[in-house]
Amino acid sequence: MAGWRTHDGMAVALPMANVDTDQLIPARFMSVPRADGYGDYLLHDVRCDAAGAPDAGFVLNRHPDASVLVAGPNFGTGSSREAAVYALVDAGFRAVFASGFGDIFASNAVNNGLLPARIDEVTYRRIVAALSDAPCAVAIDLDTRRATFGTTQAAFSLEDTWQTKLINGWDDIDLTQHYAARIAAFQTDYVQTSPWAVPKDAE
Repeated sequence: MAGWRTHDGMAVALPMANVDTDQLIPARFMSVPRADGYGDYLLHDVRCDAAGAPDAGFVLNRHPDASVLVAGPNFGTGSSREAAVYALVDAGFRAVFASGFGDIFASNAVNNGLLPARIDEVTYRRIVAALSDAPCAVAIDLDTRRATFGTTQAAFSLEDTWQTKLINGWDDIDLTQHYAARIAAFQTDYVQTSPWAVPKDAE
């Protein structure tokens, strides 16, 4: 997975609260092989009618080239399905801005190169007002943790570890391997200073 520091794209607003992972990708599509891509199933039951035809008025159907989503509060809650993140990434999204995320969703997002940018309610309202139901250009900088939506500046919060993972394109295993030398040094020191605590077959 390639890392990134900056992103320039198009942002759209989806001012819906409590968009959960079951909405992001309905369970019936999760039997599709990952290699086939999940982008077509993103928010399927919200963006399509009962017959499966796309709703021409739905924001993601009107602006399929959007790469940044500004969502309502409590985004990505519900089940822990990582496929919800796959659907966003496969549909071309690089970041989601919201005032709150499901914990597991946010962790899955970072492990797949998707930025879960947490913003406060005031900032959320300013961005949605700037979008005004129309897309606008957006520039994101991970180093400064700031984004520009048109002429509207927005700071976002992001854990330091998550910032490191996104910039380097790392998942949890990559992050652990980054500390391999320190882990090995600790193991050696621990065996030497506390031999009584180490099982014989672990030495």
